Amino acid sequence: MQTIKDLKQYTFPALLNNTLSKFSSRPALSFVNGTPLTYEQIGSKVKEVSALLHSLGIKKGDKVSIFSTSMPNWGASYFGIVNMGAIAVPLLPDFSAVEVTSILTHAQVSVMFVAEKLWNKVKDLSEDILPIVIKLDDLTFLRGEPEGFTISEFVNDVEVLEEDTASIIYTSGTTGRSKGVELTHKNLVWTAIQCQTVHRVNQRDKCLSFLPLSHVYEFTIGFVLIVLNGGCIYYLERPPTVSSLLPAFKKIRPTIVLSVPMIMEKIYKNKVFPTLNKTEFSKKLYKNPFFQKIMHKIAGSQLKKTFGGRICFFGIGGAKIDTKVEYFLKDAKFPYAIGYGLTETSPLLAGSSPKETIPGTVGPILRGVELAIINPDPETGIGEVVARGPNVMKGYYKESELTKSVFTTESDSVGEGWFKTGDLGLLHNGMWLELKGRLKNMILSSSGENIYPEDIEFVLNQHPLVNESLVVEEEGSLVALVQLDGEKLKKDGTIIEKLLAAGNAVGDAVHDFTEDILYKRDALVSEIKFFVNEKVNKMSKISTIKFIENFEKTASQKIKRYVYSKDKKDKNDKKDKS
Repeated sequence: MQTIKDLKQYTFPALLNNTLSKFSSRPALSFVNGTPLTYEQIGSKVKEVSALLHSLGIKKGDKVSIFSTSMPNWGASYFGIVNMGAIAVPLLPDFSAVEVTSILTHAQVSVMFVAEKLWNKVKDLSEDILPIVIKLDDLTFLRGEPEGFTISEFVNDVEVLEEDTASIIYTSGTTGRSKGVELTHKNLVWTAIQCQTVHRVNQRDKCLSFLPLSHVYEFTIGFVLIVLNGGCIYYLERPPTVSSLLPAFKKIRPTIVLSVPMIMEKIYKNKVFPTLNKTEFSKKLYKNPFFQKIMHKIAGSQLKKTFGGRICFFGIGGAKIDTKVEYFLKDAKFPYAIGYGLTETSPLLAGSSPKETIPGTVGPILRGVELAIINPDPETGIGEVVARGPNVMKGYYKESELTKSVFTTESDSVGEGWFKTGDLGLLHNGMWLELKGRLKNMILSSSGENIYPEDIEFVLNQHPLVNESLVVEEEGSLVALVQLDGEKLKKDGTIIEKLLAAGNAVGDAVHDFTEDILYKRDALVSEIKFFVNEKVNKMSKISTIKFIENFEKTASQKIKRYVYSKDKKDKNDKKDKS
């Protein structure tokens, strides 16, 4: 375990120097089917990148973008950028050319490192926006190489301070507005060091990384924390699908994996649950709580083997996990851990180790961080979660008013200077955090009661034919937008395209569909409504189900809720006109 005593200061140059002095010969970064580079080799690549940027005239405070899927050169280039005092602007690989253009312009990026496979997305951007482009795969020029260019010797004598900005991370967000979050060296390095209070990492650990490094969750916990302790990180050469992940788990046999809830939810919904309910006899057994736990434990043993058999920390973050899935993991004694945080908090605010997870909560507050609840509901105690600590961002880049708006003032119960997360939650015993949803998503009923759409969506998503859902308010009623599971409908013999089209047909349009399709539509709508409404309180009952083929999503694969929140949009439009 490395501490600030080892590093002397919370900066990336200090962190890398400490790692090189202790773990230089250890394997560091690799593709799954490659040979790992040692930390000594990574250190040489970092110097190469810094020298390249210095020769191009990059100096402290200049912005350099990384637009790439995760690979060994991603991390080496990041260190090369920030170690010379420049600022890294990581971009999610799913960003569109329009989003990339907007960010490059706003951040005033001087140089971009781009993966060869993403070059087509940006090659048509004007040289005014993107003057110099370097291929991340091999550090060769794709655009803007100066005539007669040579890399000059670079002695890094730049003083990098803890409060210097290390990264500007643009959130894709679900509110429709991309913001540049300024995170300092101290924000990120301090958080990585504190993560060791949740789970100890050492040089023998192997991490299989398949989330984007441009997301601060994977970057801080799946990269910085591992490098801090001399572990080895493996990256996929292909997108993370079942066909690429299963062989990778078998080959690498990782001890650490970071994931999002959707992956484990799909495994449970598509593999575990159907297997445990395969026969009438097993169905009866599964309904009995005693036998269900035993069956979960047996399934858990197989699950651990699927993940390589050595997994000791399976971190889940980015969204709330389905309660049924979490209870399965708990019964199965699978070493999962839940965490919570935001880009603005580098990211971790609360998190549990595999031994101390409590289903329904996101773990205890991270040591060194303070959390509080403001404006709590007098009856439920639910209020907005606010945070204070060394991991809280510097602010939103070029957005001083927006920055000011997300921090508390003297008029708030906690006083000024706390970051307002926008999340609603409860603190149990002043330590364990339970999340209830987003403040902006909360719906106020006609009787003045708070309705949390995320709670209803969790119930909806447990229906075997529902893939994803979104609950919105329309003219005072709750409407569920539902994406059906196409694969399961095909097995059922239902033609998914016709069912989707018939799902929202009204008036004369109904005549375009056969009686069989309309019957199936009505039966499925009734079944889903009953499934949900018998499990939620009176104020949270769904009045209408609408089928949707695909949800519009952000680059980090969250549903763009604002696109579908018609009532809120209409109210905001009226406000704008008044």
